[in-house]
Amino acid sequence: MDSFLSEFFPSVYAKAKASKDTNQYCKFDSQLLTLFTSSLYLAALATSFVAAWVTRVFGRKWSMFCGGLTFLAGSALNGAATDVMMLIMGRILLGVGVGFANQSVPLYLSEMAPAKLRGMLNIGFQLMTTIGILAANLINYATVGIEGGWGWRIGLGLAGVPALVITVGALCLPDTPNSLISRGYGEEAKAVLVKIRGTDDVHEEYDDMVAASEEASSVEHPWRNILEPRYRPQLTIALLIPMFQQLTGINVIMFYAPVLFLTIGFAGDASLMSAVITGLVNMFATMVSIVCVDRLGRRALFLQGGTQMFISQVVVGTLIALQFGVSGVGVMTRSYALLLVLFICLYVAGFAWSWGPLGWLVPSEVFSLEIRSAGQSIAVCVNMTLTFIIGQSFLTMLCHLKFGLFYFFAAWMLIMTTFVALFLPETKGVAIEEMNLVWSRHWFWGKYVEADHRRAAAGGV
Repeated sequence: MDSFLSEFFPSVYAKAKASKDTNQYCKFDSQLLTLFTSSLYLAALATSFVAAWVTRVFGRKWSMFCGGLTFLAGSALNGAATDVMMLIMGRILLGVGVGFANQSVPLYLSEMAPAKLRGMLNIGFQLMTTIGILAANLINYATVGIEGGWGWRIGLGLAGVPALVITVGALCLPDTPNSLISRGYGEEAKAVLVKIRGTDDVHEEYDDMVAASEEASSVEHPWRNILEPRYRPQLTIALLIPMFQQLTGINVIMFYAPVLFLTIGFAGDASLMSAVITGLVNMFATMVSIVCVDRLGRRALFLQGGTQMFISQVVVGTLIALQFGVSGVGVMTRSYALLLVLFICLYVAGFAWSWGPLGWLVPSEVFSLEIRSAGQSIAVCVNMTLTFIIGQSFLTMLCHLKFGLFYFFAAWMLIMTTFVALFLPETKGVAIEEMNLVWSRHWFWGKYVEADHRRAAAGGV
């Protein structure tokens, strides 16, 4: 919003209002502006280590409660901000909340869901995220014209609504059976399992959970154990999948959508409307993923979505190159603008039914119980690190790489799609307690798992 930029980032506002003869790629290149946005992810990164300990020692629900509470405080601070420092402090509190939520919510959903529905229910987390993005875009569009220029306060302050929901909801929800068993509450865990499965016949599943918990309790140092060869497949996934998720370039599109559309020649209100359109595409495409993930599997969605995103990035980069060239000087014609929005929507759709939800689902389901909190913490840490780096550097990269930035992300799409095709096994319908069998049967990862088992057996003898 112009009123927000003029109050907190006046130099950026002045450049944004410059004539069309200026370099369109560099209009919004401001480290202070990107620090405001990306400070959230730096805070989430730092919080992920504390959140891992809280999640393991106190349970998933209390980690969600901590996240909701700090997010509530951050939204209040942002809505009442009077200077940039208040904005950044509010964003840091929001980041703490995100760190706790990203650590606990995917684990909670994966552990509560039956194996055959785990993908669908876990992606509900991503669906709510897309609804939040759409709601934020709609609120910005509705409040941009408020007289007095204070509409941005509504947008920032209303972030407290979902924060309040997760805070109160965490108090009402039971903890997961896996977490309760690992903390010594066996009978309560069985009662929760009976309730969520809707049947008293849970003995086999409960016994599997107890066995997994006993094996996990024998591990004194999960952070050290996760480096062992038998966990190399899971560690690789925890490092690469969240890294690849951010290198799709989605944050360039979603978080900076209004800025991006302004940069390529859209008017202020039109840029916000275009962001609303991409938000709608994001939400409905995520629903497609919910329907398909437990039917078609994870790999099929990864491969199809990755191919679609690669093609879209190449086309978007080419369209911008044809209009602005290397100089960045030019005006986007209506036909080019509509074509650009179309391919950005195709890109967003591809992400929303593949790397968006699966980037959180797959890391949350591949770890055995003894290293699950450590593994999820690594996944969150990598995700937030890359999100911070890309968020902080995007506008500078756009200024220097120009349309080549989209080719840069397209190249990463090719790399990550190839990785999935060769190295990611299908985890559809596999119980979390049996996930190690998936790795032992894989053509590449099996040699690490089997070799470690042989060494362990030899040591036991």
